Amino acid sequence: MDCTHHAGGERKVGIGEILRDHAGSLRLGRQQARVVRHLVACRTGDLGGHLEECDQCGYARFAYHSCRDRHCPRCGTLDQAIWADAQERSLLPVPYFHAVFTVPACLHPLFRRSPSFALDLLFEAVSETLLGVAYSRLGARISFTAVLHTWNQRLLYHPHVHCLVTGGGLSDDGTRWIACRPGFFLPYPVLRRVFRGKLLSKLASALDDNVLRVERSCGRHLLEQAARQRWVVYAKAPLAGPAQVVRYVSRYTRRIALSDSRIVDYSGQEVAFRWRDRARGNQEKIITLPGPEFARRFVSHILPSRFVRIRHFGLLSNRIREAMLQRCRTLLLGNDVAPLPPRPHNSEDRASACLRLFGKDPACCPACGRGRMHLRYEWAPSGRVHLPFLTTARAP
Repeated sequence: MDCTHHAGGERKVGIGEILRDHAGSLRLGRQQARVVRHLVACRTGDLGGHLEECDQCGYARFAYHSCRDRHCPRCGTLDQAIWADAQERSLLPVPYFHAVFTVPACLHPLFRRSPSFALDLLFEAVSETLLGVAYSRLGARISFTAVLHTWNQRLLYHPHVHCLVTGGGLSDDGTRWIACRPGFFLPYPVLRRVFRGKLLSKLASALDDNVLRVERSCGRHLLEQAARQRWVVYAKAPLAGPAQVVRYVSRYTRRIALSDSRIVDYSGQEVAFRWRDRARGNQEKIITLPGPEFARRFVSHILPSRFVRIRHFGLLSNRIREAMLQRCRTLLLGNDVAPLPPRPHNSEDRASACLRLFGKDPACCPACGRGRMHLRYEWAPSGRVHLPFLTTARAP
């Protein structure tokens, strides 16, 4: 399971070690410093650990505890699988589309200065665009899940929202399923124009209300510059089906920016990691950055405290989700359709979830395969997790 790390095993150098060596050179906000402390301490003695022993063969193993931070690349594998499983259970037997809404680079300063507020406005603009255009063009109430990313493959700041959208929706009276044209969701020019207008309008109002923490003249200049640009919005049917998009976005439900597996070398001073060049046929390349620059890029994607980066809209809104999904399934498959697959009970423990999703029993002895691993001793965190070398500053 993802909650422990074997003390005796070899620990691959990853983001935690790089941050330990280089985050001290950065000016961090309070939330950034808190997350960095967690990632540096994850699966080390700083967070404590325990000793397990097999009740059959006596095999024993030490394990360190993990930080369980939602930004950590070493945690959350099981949580990602649980989330993806829940989303796949909610998929309807209709075509889906993968839509992406991107913020122009000239607006990045506004998002950096007031990330929580500006990113909320981004979600609002995306949801109003999809719901509004779908209703005006199809006369249907659609459903979609939106997931925020703030990075590109090279860890540069690049806020955009991925959406998994149904290719159609319910009529106003709930008696018909209205499908979009085969292979075609909604016209890109309309989506681009509406999205641009909504986001710029919301940012302009926020600027007038002085909540974006930028000079009004500077903000106005950035908005005017963005209004003259061609915005990037697209929606295409996922070639491998909607479950593939669910699995893609689930990778970053419990981590940010990149995983440890993409790091190919760390000399102590420089970090080399893999990235894919989308402009050249998704070609895989290696980029090398100085340690402080890598740390700076990574921490720039730490989310504001309590910020929700996965949101559901339309027919998937929490208050109506179960009833609407069942209504859609009935319309699409007939009155004899089976009810929605039951969700695992809320009381399902993590060991049971691991066995159900991965086919692995974390309590089974890895040595004899017959015995059960039982807790014999647990030690408390060392206290070094405070990492006093990290300085904090009010986020700019």
